[in-house]
Amino acid sequence: MHQHFKIYKPYGYLSQFISNESKRKNKKKLGELYDFPPETMSVGRLDEDSEGLLILTTDGKMSHQILSRSFEKEYYVQVDGIISPEAIEKLQKGVEISIHGKKYQTLSCKTKLLAERPIFPERAKKVRDERHGPTSWASITLTEGKFRQVKKMTAAIGFPTLRLVRVRIGDIYIDGMQAGEVREITQEVDEKFYKR
Repeated sequence: MHQHFKIYKPYGYLSQFISNESKRKNKKKLGELYDFPPETMSVGRLDEDSEGLLILTTDGKMSHQILSRSFEKEYYVQVDGIISPEAIEKLQKGVEISIHGKKYQTLSCKTKLLAERPIFPERAKKVRDERHGPTSWASITLTEGKFRQVKKMTAAIGFPTLRLVRVRIGDIYIDGMQAGEVREITQEVDEKFYKR
């Protein structure tokens, strides 16, 4: 029987279990956080300097099913400056970014300013403080997942990303987990992804 997990990927970890690349051999990997079954894989990725929800599974078919379908992925992003309503509207409509050197127009997405600062575990590397200028938080919900897409989107509208936390994939939420925490969610995944 396959097993599925959700993890709060901490800042500074790669979204993988092993690495054969010499430049990545000394990097922190997910396998250091929990005694996962040997065949466990990450469903999608988060950059090394991004945090939050990852789904892990021992079922390659389920992994492909999630990646190939347009499940919503929601991110809370802290940006440099007070993001304006006009900037939010630009993100909602889609902006032009560069993916591997080629221009790409992002799809329309759900974006809103967060009225209150969300509560997350303290990050291993501190985000600069308010003495260096104000920051604000927004929620960005995508159905696509291009390379470093959210960071490129906020940069394109003049608000560089300082911190990025994925809080939801489909109907699976991070639910106040601590950085590095792992929960088995086999039944939850079976109900929410297999039976659609």
